[in-house]
Order: sequence, then structure tokens, then C-alpha cells
Amino acid sequence: DAADCYVNIDELMLKAGHELANHTGAEAGLVTAGAAAGMLLEAAACMTLGDPAKILRLPDTTGMKNEIIIPRTLRVGFDQAFRQAGAKLVEVGNTFSLGEYELEAAINERTAAVAYIFGPFLKAPLALPQVVAVAHKHNVPVIVDASAMLPPAENLTRYIREGADMVTFSGGKGVCGPQSTGILVGRRDLIEAARLNTSPHAGIGRPAKVCKEEVIGLLVALDLFVHIDWEVQWKRWRTMSQAIVDALHEVPGITVRMEDGDPNRQGPVAAIYFEAKWRGPSQEEVLKQLREGNPPIYIGSGWYRDELWVTPVTLKPGEEKVVAARLREALLSG
Repeated sequence: DAADCYVNIDELMLKAGHELANHTGAEAGLVTAGAAAGMLLEAAACMTLGDPAKILRLPDTTGMKNEIIIPRTLRVGFDQAFRQAGAKLVEVGNTFSLGEYELEAAINERTAAVAYIFGPFLKAPLALPQVVAVAHKHNVPVIVDASAMLPPAENLTRYIREGADMVTFSGGKGVCGPQSTGILVGRRDLIEAARLNTSPHAGIGRPAKVCKEEVIGLLVALDLFVHIDWEVQWKRWRTMSQAIVDALHEVPGITVRMEDGDPNRQGPVAAIYFEAKWRGPSQEEVLKQLREGNPPIYIGSGWYRDELWVTPVTLKPGEEKVVAARLREALLSG
């Protein structure tokens, strides 16, 4: 339907941002071309603050506040999106800990923001409200990457409620919207600065254009997401995961179980662990057989040692039986 409509993109983005703000409790919002584009725009917004001269200079940040402080334990590959805007990342703390005094000592006249990353297996040495308290003491904004933190639905409002100035989420993944979209929400002035840095304007984010079809697709998906009965949804995922577990529990040399409540998993999953006595195909061989079969099947691997795992987030009713049968065939093929 959106493809047949022709609109002013600035007006559409402002209206869409209003809807995102309503869902998240933020002052304003912006649809982005994925969560990583949101990270780029977070950095651009904090460095330029909407100044048109600075916007046109990025990624040249000479003379600007261009440092983004980030705890060492929260470094991820995607944080290069901050650097793509021209920011310099300043690590604080060590691989195990970070004191509030260390964070405070790193803040100086070049600090544009403090970054906080949420994700599986990331060990946060300081809780987000602690980081916010230190940063806000020096009038420094806190920008959050929460790309993979939906579901649960309450995370939509959690980080804003805890004081974050900008938060980016994936519009795909658990929201199940267009895979190329993202959600950026936060302070009104910073969201406006982000908007001026991206399409249809000539800023650093212009290549990360979002079309009207994606904007509407994300808004529809988000509306569906917030109205899901998550008790019913979790029950469905548990049932599907357990069906896979039941189909594999007699395969010798593996431990298979339905895991629920693990903060590093996106809801209930079926997890397969290889025991010391396993003599069958390797993890990679199993994955290869699944990928090259008909239909191709892609499952998770490697979060805990060499395990395999299946999350039912994208499975349709009955497809768990196909996955279980193919997994069983691959495991017994050695």
C-alpha cells in the first residue's frame, strides 16, 4: 500500500518518529536503515548537535567534540559504526571491571558521548543508570545500542526510563519488521540532529536511506509486536523447542535440552551439546548438511563452547518437525 503513495519524506519521518516515541516513552524517534545506521546517527548527532556546518564536514571532526567513551568489556564489532561518523572511541576499564571514577576521569572537553552496548555475553561492569549518573553530571549524553534486545517488549521503554539519551534497536530480528530497518529514539534535540544527518538531507547518513515502504512496514510490525500476548508466544516457542528436543534425545553422545530464561538467549531454544564421547560429524559438518539440504536450514552455533541451538522466532507451525528431522539425520550421518 505504501508503494502506491507519494509523500513528503521529511513529514513521513516526523510522523513515524512520533509513533516510535509513543511506543518507547522517548521524546522523539527516527526510523533508520538498521540498528548500525542508528549507531552512526547517534555519533553524528552528538558530535554535530544539528550544526549544519559540522554536519557537512563529517567524517572530518577536527576541532569538534569527537570522543565517544566506551567500556572495554562492551566493545563489539558493530561499534565501528560510531567511527564511521568520524568519532574516536576511548576505551575505559579493563577486561573485568570498570569503576565510576575511571569513567569520570576519561570525560574531558573532547567527549561527545558515552556509549553503552547491550547484547548476549557482554558483561557490563556498571549498570546503565550508574553510567548515566556519571555522564549527566558532566552534561554528556549516553547513547545505547540495544539492537538485539527485543523481545522482551518491556525493553522498548526500559533504557529510556533508565536515563539513556539515545537508544537504537533493530527493526528486524525479534520485531520481525523489514530486516533493513532500525528504531532510533531519545531526546528531541538529539533525534532532530540525527534526522538532519540522514536522508533526505545531505549528511553522513545519506547512504543509509530508508524508503517509505520500509517506514510503514516497520510501524506496522512494531504495532503488532507491542500487542503480542507474550505468555502465549513463549508457550508456542517452548512447545516448538521441546518438539526438537524430544526428536533428538535418543541420539547417543549429545546432551539436548530446552533452555528457557537464559539472558543470553532470545527466548526459549532447543540446545544441543556434544559430549566427550561424541564420535559423529563435527559441528561445522552438521551445519553444512543443514545449509546444503532442501530446504536450506540455518541454526545457531557456538555461544557456549561448540553447541548448536535452534530459536523458533521465525519458525511457522509445523516447521519445527522439519528442523528436528533434518537435525537428526545430520547428527546420525557420521
